[in-house]
Parts: sequence; C-alpha cells; structure tokens
Amino acid sequence: MSSRHLNHFARGLARTSPTASLCWQRPVSTSLIQQIRTYAAKRKGEKEPKGEKIKHTPIVSTDALIPGSQRIAAGEEYTKAEGKMKAILDKYRKDVAGLELRASGRVTPAILSPVRVVLPDHDNADSKGVRLEEIATVGVREGTTLLITVFEEHTLKYVEDALYEAKLPGVVPQKADARTIKIPMPKPTVEARQAMIATAQKQAEDARVQIRKQQQTSLKKGKYAKYSVEMDEFQSLTDKYSGEIDKVLAEAKKNTGSK
Repeated sequence: MSSRHLNHFARGLARTSPTASLCWQRPVSTSLIQQIRTYAAKRKGEKEPKGEKIKHTPIVSTDALIPGSQRIAAGEEYTKAEGKMKAILDKYRKDVAGLELRASGRVTPAILSPVRVVLPDHDNADSKGVRLEEIATVGVREGTTLLITVFEEHTLKYVEDALYEAKLPGVVPQKADARTIKIPMPKPTVEARQAMIATAQKQAEDARVQIRKQQQTSLKKGKYAKYSVEMDEFQSLTDKYSGEIDKVLAEAKKNTGSK
C-alpha cells in the first residue's frame, strides 16, 4: 500500500473513531516531563517520588566567587592590628615597671627613664626631646641618691627643667655644681605606693581603650558581616591583649603589696 493510500486510510479512521486520532499525536519526551517536574513547586507534606530527586541550587558566598580575596585582606589587617596592640601593651609594661620600681624603694637610674630633655641647639630625636643618657651620665650614691653629670655645662639648666617637667613622684633635683645634679630618693610611704598603683590602674584603663579603638578601626576598614569569622578573630585578639594588660596590673599590685 502506498503512502498516499495510508494517509487516506488514517483520515477516514479518525472520522469514524475519535479516539483513534490519539495514536497520531506527537509524543511528549520523558526529558521534558522531568524538566517540568524540576521547576514545579513542592506542596506542603508532599513526598518526592522514589528514585527521583529534585536538584536545589546551592547558595554561593562571595568568597567562593572570588577565592581568598577577602581572607587575604583580613589577614593583613589582623597582622597590623596585632602589631599596634602589642605596642600598646609593651608601653604599658614599661610604664608600670617604672612605677613598680619607685614603689619598691629601690633607687636605680631607670627611675629617670621617662625624662626627656629639649635642647634649643640640638637635633632632637622627636618633639619631646632627647633621652637623659644621651647628654649625661646617671649614677647612684650610697643606694639612696641619684647623681646626674652632664657632658656639657650649658645643658645643665635644660636637664633641671626636664626633671621638673617629668613630675616624677619623689624626684626633687638639687644642683650640686656646674655639671652635677643630685636627687635624694626618700623611701616611699604607704600613701605613695597607693598613689603609684592608682596611676597604674588609670594607665591600664587607657591602654584597654586604645586596644578597643584599634579593634573598631580594623573592623570599619574590613566592613565584615556581624557574625563572620573575621569578627570573632578580631574580638579574640582584643580579649587577648586586654587580658595581658590585666595581668601586668595584677603583678604590679602583688609586687608592691597593694590590693
């Protein structure tokens, strides 16, 4: 039978039997049905058919799209912040060591370490002046008196001014000769030791504030999410150095017999 006869037969069959025309409809592919099923909304309580799993698109973070970019920047800022916090801690340790030394009653040249001398005709290291040991020698006589001998006679008056300007507890300079200043160091009283510890406590609070400010500065630069790993890391760093400040203060109180 030719194709023309077959088509004629099919049209006649469709007229006599409506259901027969279904056999000539274009079949729907299985892949199309699966695609439609993938995008269909799942009704509440509806279970997925066995053997068929709907693929869900995973949530992708910015770090995954740009691998390591933010982590590198955060690491660099973390290193900078830690360096600055360490500098704050080191300075506090140095300040407390001087206070503790004076509170203990021991007389050493280190008592005068905070003194800075400003010389009008000298190339000062910074605006605060030069260290005392750069222009003079400092010694101890009989364990109770500090002796300062300047290298050049004309600098004596500037050293004397610097000693008063430093406002160190118990330090009252007395001119011995054209190149020498003596400073008798009395034994610290209970009140003097308490005043020194009070100073250490104030310096401790100032150091903690500086550490927290450094934390906030670093967080503002990074613009990290509220519950991000970076936020936790910077908080841990702040807690670490604040804790070290507390340890230094507690040790100073213990060594001076203060509460």
